Amino acid sequence: MSEAEGALDARFLAAAIRLGRLSLGETAPNPAVGAILVKDGKVVGRGRTALGGRPHAETVALARAGEKARGATLYVSLEPCNHFGLTPPCTEAVVRAGVGRVVVGLGDPDSRVAGKGIAALRQAGIEVCERFDPAAGEAHRGHISRLTKARPFVTLKLAVSADGAIGITGKGQVAVTGEIARRHVHALRARVDAILVGAGTVRDDDPALTCRLPGLAHRSPIRLVLSASGKVPEEAGLFREGPPTWLISADEPPPGLAARMRGKRSGLRRLAIEKGEEAIPSALGLLAVEGITSLLVEGGARTAAAFLQADCVDEVLLFQSPAELGAGGVPALAGMELSAITQSAKFNRVGRRRFGEDMLTRYLRAG
Repeated sequence: MSEAEGALDARFLAAAIRLGRLSLGETAPNPAVGAILVKDGKVVGRGRTALGGRPHAETVALARAGEKARGATLYVSLEPCNHFGLTPPCTEAVVRAGVGRVVVGLGDPDSRVAGKGIAALRQAGIEVCERFDPAAGEAHRGHISRLTKARPFVTLKLAVSADGAIGITGKGQVAVTGEIARRHVHALRARVDAILVGAGTVRDDDPALTCRLPGLAHRSPIRLVLSASGKVPEEAGLFREGPPTWLISADEPPPGLAARMRGKRSGLRRLAIEKGEEAIPSALGLLAVEGITSLLVEGGARTAAAFLQADCVDEVLLFQSPAELGAGGVPALAGMELSAITQSAKFNRVGRRRFGEDMLTRYLRAG
C-alpha cells in the first residue's frame, strides 16, 4: 500500500468513527458504529447505528449505496458482526452486496464476533485491512467496558470552585461554573446512556438531570438515583416527570414511591442491590445486565468519593472555576482531597480545555 492510499484509508476511517459517535447515547446495548462506503474516491453510502441499536451501520450504508456498493471499500469503526440476533449478520450483507474491501477500525470483543467477522469476510474473498485506530477504541469504550469488565464505562464529572467547593451548605443548587461550561455538560448528557447522582443530591438540589440544549431534550439519558437505604424524597421532580428514572437501592423506597413504581408510569423502576454487598460494584453490574454501556456520575460529594474509593472511575472531567464560593462551601469529595484525582497514579492527565472563564481538565484511568 502506498503512502497516499494509507492516508486515504486513515481519512475515511476517521470519518466513519466520527459518524458513529453521533449515535452515542442512543444505541445501547449495541455499540454506536459508523460505516462509510467509498468507490473511486467518492462516498457512495454512509450509515450509523440507528436508535435502539438497529439497523446496524453497515446495513444502513449498504442500503443507501445500492448497486454502487459493488467493488467499493467499506470503512467501519467496529468489526462487522457475524452472528444471528434480531437481525442477520452484517458480514452476510457485506458479502451479498459485493463489497471489494473492508477497513476495520477496531476488533469487537463480543465473544460472538471477536475476529469471526473479519475471518468470515476474508473467507468470502474480501480483502480486510485491520487498521485499528485509538479513536475507534475511545468511541466504543462503553461497549468494550460492558463486555470486558461487566460494567459501564464510568465518567465522573466535577464542577469545582477556586476554593475547592461544589456548592454551599443549605443553598440548594449553586452555579459553580459559567454558562459555556454548563452547555458542554448538557452535551455530555446527550451522549451517555445514563446519569447518576446520590440520594443526598436529590434531597438538597432536586435536579432535573436532563439535556436542556435546544432540540436535544429527546437525548436526555436514563436518570439513576443511588441510595443503599432507599431513603429518597419521593416528591422529587425526577420521580414525577421527564425521562425514565431508576432507583438503585438495597431497601424498599418510601411507600408512595414504591406504589408509583408498581403503577403504570413508564420508566419509573427500582434496581435492587443485595444487602451487605459493596453498593457501587453491585449497582454497576446490574446496569451492565440492563444494557447500560456508559454512565455519567454527577454528584454529590459523597457519591463521587465513593466511586473513587471503589476504584470504579474510568474518566474524570474536572471543571474548575476561577470564582470562590466562600463560607459554607461543600468540599468536592467527601473525606478526600482533590489530589486523589489530580496527583494520583491511578489517573493520567490527558488534556485541558477552556470554556469561557472555566478550565476543564480531563483525566483517564491509568493502565
